[in-house]
Amino acid sequence: MPGNERTFMINGAASCVAVQGGAGDPAVLLVGSSILSWPDELCERLVAGGRRVIRYDVRDTGRSESYPPGEPGYSLADLVDDAVGVLDATATERAHVAGMSTGGWIAQLLALSHPERVATLTLIASRPNTPGPVDDDLPGHHDAVMEAIMNAPAPDWSDERAAVDHLVLQARTFAGAGAFDESSARAHAEAEVARTTDVQCATTNIAFADHGPRWRERLGEITAPTLVLHGEDDPFFPIGNGEALAAEIPDARLVRLGRVGHRLPAHAIPIVAKELIAHTAGCPGNRRTTTGPYADRSFSGCPPRTGWR
Repeated sequence: MPGNERTFMINGAASCVAVQGGAGDPAVLLVGSSILSWPDELCERLVAGGRRVIRYDVRDTGRSESYPPGEPGYSLADLVDDAVGVLDATATERAHVAGMSTGGWIAQLLALSHPERVATLTLIASRPNTPGPVDDDLPGHHDAVMEAIMNAPAPDWSDERAAVDHLVLQARTFAGAGAFDESSARAHAEAEVARTTDVQCATTNIAFADHGPRWRERLGEITAPTLVLHGEDDPFFPIGNGEALAAEIPDARLVRLGRVGHRLPAHAIPIVAKELIAHTAGCPGNRRTTTGPYADRSFSGCPPRTGWR
């Protein structure tokens, strides 16, 4: 778990951000749900490969701003603006952006609305549309996932053990036919519960947010070199969604991950790290600026702050 977390006020909401790696290395912005969406081993491999890794808790997850159940005080557009704010807060003018699962929505919209901030784009276990009816040509959630979402009894969220058990069951379901290690899933769930303000909101509020207009028809406007990584056994966003992203984003490359469901099991981490390092080579991401609008916002070596200017 990263030990260099800092809290910034971004767009009026508290955002918890963690940065690893050399200040002069190309930046990789990892957008998932919480910081812990991205395995520490993956981040360490990226840092060893000469990348500066930026992770953050999206609103309602981890130590970032939390809202009442079913009442998120934000839209998907706000989450895209938050990603820009994280780049600003960490003095990152331009970054390699990787989005996983629903974080892939943020990453796609960031590449469309702020192309000057995105050096390359990587989409992992994502799809080209938001909650609701899936497009006719795209595969929807597998039946076991829908059963878990619609009919599994909600835990007593105030009971940490019950919340952990629920997250482990969710992880098992999202693994589908892919690799699943219960001890690792339990350790991850315990870490999430320990550092999350409201676990219920972290798992459900994104579905209640205003997702704005469709953007699938605009995928052809993405100019950033794009890599699509997708598990062959993903039951949440089945691989047809990754195939569609790769087909509709110009010159995108698809890498199929064997024995991988919706999340990254241990055996996939070296593969994903290697692909990310290769994809982000030769396209310079931003190194921290010393002049211009992003100057004087260094992340390390300065006293803790609760905001940025």
